[in-house]
Amino acid sequence: MKNAVIGFPRVGKLRELKFVSEKYFRGDVGARELLETGKELRKEHLTWQKELGIKYISSNDFSFYDGMLDTAVLLNVIPKCYQNLNLSKLDTYFAMARGYQANGLDVPALAMKKWFNTNYHYLVPELEADTQIKLVGDKPFEEYLEAKELGIETKPVLIGPFTFLKLSSYEKGNTASDYMAAIIQSYIEILKKFNDLKATWLQFDEPALVCDLTKEDITLFEALYQKILASKGSLKVLLQTYFGDVRDCYQTITTLAFDGIGLDFIEGKQTKALIESYGFPEDKVLFAGLLNGKNIWKCNYKKTLDTITELKNYAREIVISTSCSLLHVPYTLKNEGSLTEDIKQYFSFALEKLQELKELSSLADAKEVYSHEEFIENQKIFKQERLLKDDEV
Repeated sequence: MKNAVIGFPRVGKLRELKFVSEKYFRGDVGARELLETGKELRKEHLTWQKELGIKYISSNDFSFYDGMLDTAVLLNVIPKCYQNLNLSKLDTYFAMARGYQANGLDVPALAMKKWFNTNYHYLVPELEADTQIKLVGDKPFEEYLEAKELGIETKPVLIGPFTFLKLSSYEKGNTASDYMAAIIQSYIEILKKFNDLKATWLQFDEPALVCDLTKEDITLFEALYQKILASKGSLKVLLQTYFGDVRDCYQTITTLAFDGIGLDFIEGKQTKALIESYGFPEDKVLFAGLLNGKNIWKCNYKKTLDTITELKNYAREIVISTSCSLLHVPYTLKNEGSLTEDIKQYFSFALEKLQELKELSSLADAKEVYSHEEFIENQKIFKQERLLKDDEV
């Protein structure tokens, strides 16, 4: 069975991105060293995933700050106060992220809000009355080609138009509908560029779909994607959701022309019930978020494989995926020198979760699952008495 990763941590196994960014802000290093560090980290992360047998590897999941900010810059959503600073593209980006205090100027950063139910935050794009949404950046295309040069075919990842509009702020009473035509055209151009690059899959992240939706929200989502997907060409489009279930719009999204739908089976309390009640389209691939992307614990293979067996009754093709980006867990247990082996056996960080995905993919296709060494070793952890168990708790 094939597997997928929604996104991978970017700060570096030894926090290389954090340290080089701080040096750049202090003026100790230039843009070239900052950009080169980012390139080396992307190479390392892509290579790890390829070597561990991940089929659908994401590109453009890397960011120097925040994915919402990256999308805003990509779509020309740059408020005038930052444009008027006349800085380089990179420094304009960081001015939006951190503010700008120099030459007698004091421009605050964009507002920051909590990224759904995580400990991460995102920068809120500001759509001014005269903002002209249009595709002006090339980051997703450059990072896709960068991976291709390494011999790795990736599925580029972008924040979807619905989530972008829902999480943005609006000036002077404007609403998302005022920017619909422009954002639709921008995403159509994105599809065209990836078609020209002969990409196979493109992933649109739409976590806003797991929130409580109104009829107007669902109408907006449907209107956006009916027009965007009409221009997908030969490109396959994956609608990726996470941080919950899509109970308010499941029937809507399954009727649209997506080639794959990514659903969260960890935090999505009703995800499985939705599929059992309404089925799953035969012409779409189910990217099943069965490996927890937010916690640090090992996966119970038996429970996961039992769920996969049940899902095979509804979905023609299943891809085992993380429940969300692995951005939310540490890099690897290899750096945890102070932990003893009897404690480490319970943990699984980003690199270890890649190994779990690989093993689950193999076990999902195996005939005698219970006799496989990977399964046996995994179940030992869950059958034994829990270490340091506190009965009062």
